[in-house]
Amino acid sequence: MAGEPKSAEDRLIATYFRPYATHPGALRLTDDAAVLAPPPGHDLVLTVDAVIGGIHFFPEDAADMVAKKALRVNLSDLAAKGAKPLGFLLTLALPKSVAEPWVELFARGLGTDAELYECPLLGGDTTGTGGPIAISITALGSVPTNTMVRRSGAQAGDAVMVTGTIGDAALGLELRDAVTAAKRWRLDNKHQYQLMRRYLLPQPRNALAEAIRLHATAAMDVSDGLAGDLGKLCDASGVSADIEVARVPLSEAAASVVKSEPAAMDKVLTGGDDYEIVCAVPPERLSEFRIAAEAARVPVAEIGRVTAAKAPPRFLGRDGKPMQFKQTSFSHF
Repeated sequence: MAGEPKSAEDRLIATYFRPYATHPGALRLTDDAAVLAPPPGHDLVLTVDAVIGGIHFFPEDAADMVAKKALRVNLSDLAAKGAKPLGFLLTLALPKSVAEPWVELFARGLGTDAELYECPLLGGDTTGTGGPIAISITALGSVPTNTMVRRSGAQAGDAVMVTGTIGDAALGLELRDAVTAAKRWRLDNKHQYQLMRRYLLPQPRNALAEAIRLHATAAMDVSDGLAGDLGKLCDASGVSADIEVARVPLSEAAASVVKSEPAAMDKVLTGGDDYEIVCAVPPERLSEFRIAAEAARVPVAEIGRVTAAKAPPRFLGRDGKPMQFKQTSFSHF
């Protein structure tokens, strides 16, 4: 019948994704491109991240949770830049073994978060693959002109601040990879669930984006491990930092793991998948930053200070000596 989708791909898009393409510039996903203009007096901020089956999520993970993770890791990047989400583009590569109910649940999870974070679907592409499920999202945001927070602005004397808690996701991943981990760490079911949930479903700190833009001199999201990502920030800024490991915020579950196995602190600091924000805030702005964080209901902690040395940051243990890491961050290669 004239006007109806002509292929299975067109039908999937029309049925499961078009309902979430609510921005007028998405053109109801009926064209080859979308149209988007930033608000007057604003710059566009663009970021892209991919999640791959078997690397960033497990085959048995629910499709709606996979969709939310794929979008949230990109929202976390926007938050670290102080940007407000405008929308996103989706590339979805599916093996033939994926059934339509999986796509339906995936689209539902994606739509739920698109509405929650006010970041509508603008367009994208669906394709087949002979490998695992692959999802790539390009997120677009905006900031007032020339105000995007970069990695490169930290100054000696700035406080190093971090949101939320660190290390939960890395420990949650080990729980799923190593069947003996829960017993070794003497974790109850509640704490196991908390850690695995953090790996499965990040909590991007977009509610704090405006405060980061107004008060931070440098920021980035913690995706590959606090030690490594703070090192990247310091390198870009031409500075270093002294971090008091005892002040790094841990969840009750992560603290329980470290109490049972002190060596696990290495994984907490380097394991990645936190999707929290680490930022540098000048002392004179700290009070306002804390007030803004409290209003946004985002916990923040001061964990150290930026120093003038051009060197990797030092993570100082309770004995005051720098910790030595096997590797400072997660790397795919």
